[in-house]
Amino acid sequence: MRSLITPLRKEGYTTLKIRHDWKKGTFRMEVLKQWEKDLDFSKYNQEFYVESILTDNVIYLNTTQVWELYRKYGLEDYLEEILDLIRQGRHFGIELYYNEKWNITYMSHQHSRKLGINNRLHATLAGGIRRHSPDEEEKEVIIDGLNLGRGMSFKNVAGHLSFGGCKQTVTMEPLDMENMEIMGFLGFCIDSCRTMTGPDMNFPTEMADVENEHFSMNYTSGPKSPLGETGKPTAYGVYVTMKQAVRFKEGTESLDGKSVMLIGLGAVGWYMGENLLKENVSLKIADLDTKRAAEFVDKHPGRGIEVVPLERAYYEKVDILCPCAIGGVFYDENIPKLQCRYIWGSANNQLRASSQEEEIRISRLLAKRDILFQTEWWHNTAGVICGAQEYLMGKDATYDHLIQVIDDVMPKSTYENLVEAEKLGITPCENVYRKCEQIIYGD
Repeated sequence: MRSLITPLRKEGYTTLKIRHDWKKGTFRMEVLKQWEKDLDFSKYNQEFYVESILTDNVIYLNTTQVWELYRKYGLEDYLEEILDLIRQGRHFGIELYYNEKWNITYMSHQHSRKLGINNRLHATLAGGIRRHSPDEEEKEVIIDGLNLGRGMSFKNVAGHLSFGGCKQTVTMEPLDMENMEIMGFLGFCIDSCRTMTGPDMNFPTEMADVENEHFSMNYTSGPKSPLGETGKPTAYGVYVTMKQAVRFKEGTESLDGKSVMLIGLGAVGWYMGENLLKENVSLKIADLDTKRAAEFVDKHPGRGIEVVPLERAYYEKVDILCPCAIGGVFYDENIPKLQCRYIWGSANNQLRASSQEEEIRISRLLAKRDILFQTEWWHNTAGVICGAQEYLMGKDATYDHLIQVIDDVMPKSTYENLVEAEKLGITPCENVYRKCEQIIYGD
């Protein structure tokens, strides 16, 4: 497979930094050898730090030399493809660290530092960290990371958070949390990028607790943290904004009498179901794991919960469709088959779109069906608020205060977006992009 790592591995380099000035359309690139192969990262933040001199044989390549390096290995066209992805999304760039000893590729996909650059904290960026398998195609990992990093910039605007947006992807075998060299390396990387993060797909949430104890305070949302894992507050944020969607369309915040199809009973979906059961709703559920669905019914006896096969779930005739699992589930061919009035859930990237423009186009198809849809990152941001509260307040963070912040920020933001979009004659999806771009890209 074509890879940015090939020249680094071949010549003993450790680091690639790509910086993009989207206003001028220019790039600056650096390749470095920052440490020796036998550096013991289990000693990070004990015997050495991010700013330490890690080798007497530091090597630095400038932009011209980086082009020559990739040309040498026949990867000039591939590097240009990656730069074009960065250019298209107006991203700040990519910061890459390669650990040859453990064959780990860490990439920080950085979209914007604007909101975080003057926040007086070490971390100017915020975004989750997820693991990818070594057999995955690198370009697909980069596309995923860049898209999610851009989404994090918008989520941080939605959550009124003074951080830029990014996403960390780590290509490696499943994490062994007892391997302190690997844990130390992941701590070194996150600190180097001036980022705060929380464990995401394919990483155990317990990794945050290990990092906090031994290496880096820039990991949040472990089970031992003051606020715990983020699934519960994320679900609460989706629930309180759902009530605002109903208020906008029907003049009441009550969900009583509504029928809801909840899809996915994972870290967020389970709590979403429990929030919905606070109301007098007719609840249907679906999950890829049928045992999980059965367990939810058993835990909530007497509520008349109906289990629906997953393949049928999206097309149930209900008031509210609440997707809390995989994304990319709404597209041209299946939108005419939908029988709901609202789509309101936590799943990321619910529209099957490869660009912002495509997402807006699909949102217009939903609007033509009179289905109320708001881009999910505008209302599933409570998990990010949770991580920020822990990072900002440390041991003084409390769940009651977190809920108060969510209540103060999220319902108002959703209602204002829906009203404003209607006044402008555009979809709620278009309006949140418009609002965020004014903040992130405006002078």
